[in-house]
Amino acid sequence: MKAIKKERSSALPLRSMALGLVLAYLAAVVLFYLLAGEQLRLRRSRGESALPSADSGTVELTAGSVVEQRFTMEVQRLEEICVQWGTYYRPNAGTASMELYDLRDGSLLAGQTFDMAAITEGGLTTLTMDEPLEGLYQVPLLLRIASSDALPGSAASPLMNTGLGYEDWSLSLNGEVRPGVLCLSVRGTDYIWTGLHYWQFAGAGLALLLVFLALVWYRVRSGKHSYVLNAVIAMRRYRFLIRQLVSRDFKTKYKRSVLGVFWSFLNPLLMMCVQYVVFSTIFKADIPNFAVYLLIGVVMFNFFSEASGMALSSILSNGSLITKVYMPKYIYPLTRVISSLINLSISLLPLIIVCLATGVQFKKSAVLSLYFILCLVVFCLGLGLLLSTSMVFFRDTQFLWGVLSMMWMYATPIFYPETILPDELKFVLQVNPLYHFLKNARSCILDGISPEPFAYVQCFLIALGALLLGALVFHKNQDKFVLYL
Repeated sequence: MKAIKKERSSALPLRSMALGLVLAYLAAVVLFYLLAGEQLRLRRSRGESALPSADSGTVELTAGSVVEQRFTMEVQRLEEICVQWGTYYRPNAGTASMELYDLRDGSLLAGQTFDMAAITEGGLTTLTMDEPLEGLYQVPLLLRIASSDALPGSAASPLMNTGLGYEDWSLSLNGEVRPGVLCLSVRGTDYIWTGLHYWQFAGAGLALLLVFLALVWYRVRSGKHSYVLNAVIAMRRYRFLIRQLVSRDFKTKYKRSVLGVFWSFLNPLLMMCVQYVVFSTIFKADIPNFAVYLLIGVVMFNFFSEASGMALSSILSNGSLITKVYMPKYIYPLTRVISSLINLSISLLPLIIVCLATGVQFKKSAVLSLYFILCLVVFCLGLGLLLSTSMVFFRDTQFLWGVLSMMWMYATPIFYPETILPDELKFVLQVNPLYHFLKNARSCILDGISPEPFAYVQCFLIALGALLLGALVFHKNQDKFVLYL
């Protein structure tokens, strides 16, 4: 009879959890598809060629002069070709034409005419495709630049680099092959394979979720221990105490403070103002919309610092409660992270205000930044479990973490652009979890585009890995806590 009652008591929260997870997954899949837009299946091509530095002019493009550049590209969808010009530092007249040919059959792919009078020294003319051209990946192409009416002494000249040479590239000036390459750049987009098969991956994810729920159900029916179900039951059973602990932490932080909770609103703004003055005027940080760039970094790192710091001491500071009242010990660091999450939610208000004040145009991709913030929350919970365990057995953890968190701050591009780091130090960013959360959140808000699908998977795996590691270490050591409190 007891076994039947236990099974029935476990079945209800398990059904609720299973139904909630499936519905949440389906809603997230559809919402992500609508918000990600074309960035789900298209990305800026990695095969784009940069503009070579110019060291010489080609020919004065007078009537009858022709500059031809044969080349291949590794862009799947060609959008534009830019050519750099020299004007001999004089006003010019006449017109110049740019035409792109497919050398396989000699067909004209695109063409455009430009007024030489509008070309400036070192300026660019851009051959823009009406629709992106596809099927030209590593196909031999010819860019032909000519003029039919420019007179000597009043014509511009396409620029070239005489020291470079690429395979399958050849430059011809008035029919004579010359060493070097034309100063041109190729821009376009590539297809993302995972985005093209999005619904197949979504279906596979749903299948994995159902298998996971089936395994949990099997363990429950077999009378075996299920950590997932026990965690759900514990959250339901102790939800009142969780609310009380969160409320206590939140009130303690602003106890006897005149401004109270308003500090959660004011603190990121003050930090942003100080750092903005320092880095935009003294150090001349040349970052578009630096105020918002900086504030996103400040808000996210402040949450990381506060959540991890509060979770670190969560077991020790609740020692008297742990020894007198039973409840799952992981709830203590969890409530500290939830308390910090409330402060983060308040801190998002000044971020929105600064975005509106500086003219940031919110696009639908801005909603996706919440995904990376959620990944940061999960990461902080895992880190908090790890730090709180270490703090019980090794009290110097708090001092070591103070130094480590400061080093972590400077290793994260919060107030400086990542481009200032030399190539030999770029690996620091790649192994820095905060960098990935921060970079992708900025991309959603500032650039108005969704990151590649791989970025979502990468951040999810980082957050999940931290949570599993922290939970494993915490679980293996929690029974020893009372001996060291």
